[in-house]
Amino acid sequence: MWTLIFGGIVFGTVLSIVYLASRFARFKVIRKKAKERKGIRFLLGLVPVVLILLVVGLALGAINAMVTMMHLMVFWLLCDGVSRLVEKKRHTEFSRYYAGIAAMGITVVYLACGWVMAHHVWHTGYTLATDKNVGSLRLIQFADSHVGTTFSGEGFAAHVQAMQAEHPDVVVVTGDYVDDDTSKEDMIAACRALGTLKTTYGVYYAFGNHDKGYYGSEFRGYSGDDLIAELEKNNVTVLQDETVLLGEQVYLIGRQDRSEERAGDRASMKELVSGLDPQKYTIVLDHQPHDYEAQEEAGVDLVLSGHTHGGQLFPVNYVGEWTGENDKTYGLEKRGNTNFIVTSGIADWAIRFKTGCKSEFVIVDIQQKD
Repeated sequence: MWTLIFGGIVFGTVLSIVYLASRFARFKVIRKKAKERKGIRFLLGLVPVVLILLVVGLALGAINAMVTMMHLMVFWLLCDGVSRLVEKKRHTEFSRYYAGIAAMGITVVYLACGWVMAHHVWHTGYTLATDKNVGSLRLIQFADSHVGTTFSGEGFAAHVQAMQAEHPDVVVVTGDYVDDDTSKEDMIAACRALGTLKTTYGVYYAFGNHDKGYYGSEFRGYSGDDLIAELEKNNVTVLQDETVLLGEQVYLIGRQDRSEERAGDRASMKELVSGLDPQKYTIVLDHQPHDYEAQEEAGVDLVLSGHTHGGQLFPVNYVGEWTGENDKTYGLEKRGNTNFIVTSGIADWAIRFKTGCKSEFVIVDIQQKD
C-alpha cells in the first residue's frame, strides 16, 4: 500500500509541476516578458513553482512540499473551471487572471486549516454500554504520537496533563508512540511525562509498527528493549501478547503488532482469549485495525487501534479500506457483540497536514446497563 501511496504522490507532483508552470505562465507579467515565445513563457512559469517547492520543502520536508503542490494543482483546476463557466455566461474574459489568484489563496487557507487539524489535539468521547458487571470504567486511549513530529518529548507533557484532567481509570497507548526519527532525548522525556499520570489501574502500552525502529538501534540511538526499559521505569506496563486483569471484572489484552506476524512472533486472537472468563469484559489493544473477523469470533468486547491516522488527507481517507489493508479507517463500529474504535492519532508522521480528520485522544466511558 505504501508503494502505491508514495508512487501516487511522486506522479502527482510531477503532473502538478508541469500543470502549475503552464498556469503561472498565464499571468500578465510573465506573458509580457515572454511575449509570444511559448517555451520562455513556460520556463518563467516554472520559476514560482520551483520557489514554492524549495520554500515548503526546506520548512516542512520534501513530502509536504509535494502534498502542497498537488493541492494547489487541484484547486487551480477547480478555479479555472469555475472561471471559464463565469466567462462563458458573461460573454467576456476577465481582464486579470483571477482564477490563479483564487487558487493560491484557497490552497493557503485550506492547508492552514489542515495544519491546525494536525497540531491541535481534540478530545473525542465514546460511551459504551454492557451487560457485564463492570460498574463504570473511564479509559483514555491515544496512539501515533510519533514523538518529535508535531511535538517534542517535553511538549508531550501538555497532552498528558490534558488526559489527567479527564480523570481516567486507565490509560492505554495503542502503538507508534515513537518513530524512527524520534531522538533518545525526546523518547526519555515523553516516557517521563507518561510516568506522571495518576489513574486507578495504571498505564498500559502495546507496540506499533514504528516503535521498535525499522533501521536498527544505531540509527536513532536506542532499541525496542531500551524503550521498554524507559516505559517500565516510569510505571508503564508493556503488553506483548499478554493479558492483565484490571480490578476483578476487566481483562486488558495487549497484542504484538501485525508486523511481527512474518517472524511468527504474534499470537492469534484465539490463543490470547483461551482460558479467559467470558463473563468478564475484554479490551484488546491492537495497533493495526486488521483482524476484525477473528476478534469478533473470539468474543472480545472492545478493540482499540490506531495506525491509520484517520486517513490523513481528503479524499483518499479510505484507501486502506479499499485495498483491504485496514478493516476500518476511523471511529466506532460494532460487529456482533464487539465494539471497534480506531483513533486518528494524537500527532502526525511525515505529512504535517490532516484534511480528512483531526488529531485526538479518545475517552471511552464503559458503563454497566441498569
